[in-house]
Amino acid sequence: MEHADLLGLGAAVLLAGLLARLARRYGLPSVPCYMLVGIAFGPGTPGPVLVEHPAELSLLAALGLVLLLFHLGVEFPVDQVVGGGRRLFMAAACTIGLNVGSGLLLGLALGWGVPEALVIAGALGISSSAIVTKTLIELHRLTNAETPVILGIIVIEDLFLAVYLALLSPVLSDADTAAELAGDVALSFGFLVLLFVVARFGARGVGALLGSREDELLAVLTIGLVVLVAGVSQEVGVSDAIGALMIGLVVSRTELRERVERLVLPLRDVFAAVFFVTFGMTIEVADLGPVAVAVALAVCLTVLANVSAGAVVARLFGFNQRAAANMGLTVLGRGEFSLILATLAIGAGLDDRIGPFVALYVLFLAVLSPLLAAHARYLARIMPDWMLRPGWRWCFPDETLVRAPLGTSRK
Repeated sequence: MEHADLLGLGAAVLLAGLLARLARRYGLPSVPCYMLVGIAFGPGTPGPVLVEHPAELSLLAALGLVLLLFHLGVEFPVDQVVGGGRRLFMAAACTIGLNVGSGLLLGLALGWGVPEALVIAGALGISSSAIVTKTLIELHRLTNAETPVILGIIVIEDLFLAVYLALLSPVLSDADTAAELAGDVALSFGFLVLLFVVARFGARGVGALLGSREDELLAVLTIGLVVLVAGVSQEVGVSDAIGALMIGLVVSRTELRERVERLVLPLRDVFAAVFFVTFGMTIEVADLGPVAVAVALAVCLTVLANVSAGAVVARLFGFNQRAAANMGLTVLGRGEFSLILATLAIGAGLDDRIGPFVALYVLFLAVLSPLLAAHARYLARIMPDWMLRPGWRWCFPDETLVRAPLGTSRK
């Protein structure tokens, strides 16, 4: 990397951090800020260009992607998912099914191709854990009755992401025949199963390999193992993100989990910022206009799918209109996972419109979702009683769940 690229990268990351700090004051997430700086100062936008060739930053961006997924695996609450019960899995299946299904239909309707439709389905189907959690904290809803269900759903979505990436990677490969594609799918899932087995039975060995009393050595050994497994995953035709996520699950089952999580978090945040800035630099501003209508449709579909899922989940758990509206509008945020899928699509040489489409979609929802979630009570007012379980009613202005007779009037 030349000194000019180092200068430009440093300036871009600094500007991204300053913009994110400003956005935090107004309750906005940092991911769109990083992307905006990348777009504004990338080669695809008129004006000053900080990095002429963003492709030269691909290794640093890949490291950000790998650390992002690894940290997700480390903090993945397996016990919470397993203990969530059948209703939680039904709720997550409903939410994922409606979002991924609507995204797939939109992708096919756009006519960009089947692989592109699968990427769009994933981009529309997975909520941003960071944005959802941040929204719950800032709106002071952590103690609401529906919040554990929301958190359980986004955790299961993260698990679904691993399976979806394993399925999508062979589809994005260069397989020429159906038999070759089937072989790639089998290899992908075989590697995924192998990593699950290691997570189940090999955690002690991995803990012994990484174990060190010195934080410096633990960090070096951990990052080395993560990058190695991600590289092996890529070599066998599986996404490097899958390998990073699964080795994170392995580490989460060791006694080193809390130390690793603490040590890797700052590295994840820095390199993830580089990933988002670099992704923004690959976007041509002129390409955003042609996908604006498609993005508007995608946003409308996402809102409709999540509001519908919120009503179904509320009925399943016996919640009222306020909880149903909160659930439907809180999980609208899309971010890191949608951009990961877009990055894979760009790397596989799919339709050039995928990158601008996902970028504009993420930017729009990252700003819209906290605003809608903060005003969920207006949606709750117009939700009809038949959508929810009989006997539960919405009562204003109390934030808590209130059971009232069906004949009770709303205040």
